Amino acid sequence: MDNIIEVRGLRKEFKNTVAIEDLNFEVKRGEILGFLGANGAGKTTTIFMLLGLITPTRGSIKIMGEEMKHSRVNILKRMNFASAYQQLPYNLRVWENLYVFAEIYGVANSKKKIDELLELFELSHMRKQLSGSLSSGEQTRLTLCKALLNDPDILLLDEPTASLDPDQADKVRKIIAARQREQGMTVINTSHNMIDVSELCHRILFMQKGNVVANGSAEQILAQSGCKSLEEAFITIARSNKYTGAQLEAAVAP
Repeated sequence: MDNIIEVRGLRKEFKNTVAIEDLNFEVKRGEILGFLGANGAGKTTTIFMLLGLITPTRGSIKIMGEEMKHSRVNILKRMNFASAYQQLPYNLRVWENLYVFAEIYGVANSKKKIDELLELFELSHMRKQLSGSLSSGEQTRLTLCKALLNDPDILLLDEPTASLDPDQADKVRKIIAARQREQGMTVINTSHNMIDVSELCHRILFMQKGNVVANGSAEQILAQSGCKSLEEAFITIARSNKYTGAQLEAAVAP
């Protein structure tokens, strides 16, 4: 598989705070990458730079062979994003929200596409309700509908199951996995839910203080870290002062 995302020497400073220090990683086409780290590790800042919402202090982001700083509009046409913490306009009905985004993305046969996604995420009976009347879990599923409207080549997910009950979380994981298999979609999934990571992700990046400190499959990270579970590995890496970022990445790399 070729690289669909390449990040080189990325740094982001906010006044006197360094959020991202010297970030380097790549994502293969068709890969589901788990993006892990404690709160404040730099995951969301990185995602926002991949979306072009934040400008790096220095470094480069190349997506689908194009530089983000030069081709943001073209790149974003082929991407999408969903977050459990993202809320669509409350004063629009469910179907209206999706229709607006379908128009923005130029989705063909948008009515049919909207109906299919609402059925897939079990929201068809709520299509005429105001989005603001939905529960947090229903709003999360609505943002996932929005994120799949344009059949993106790259899907960025921020805690996609955080507000879902176990049943709905399992259904969402299965939907994402099925779409990835059917369409060859590339997914970056930031999550604190280790079930999401173990069931979905082909590879995992751990971030700590703005750097990648571990990179490999779940099995490789568990074997090299000596941990029995991803949750244990997460805690161990998050609390580790033994390694610098480069040393820890080398210790658990494939």
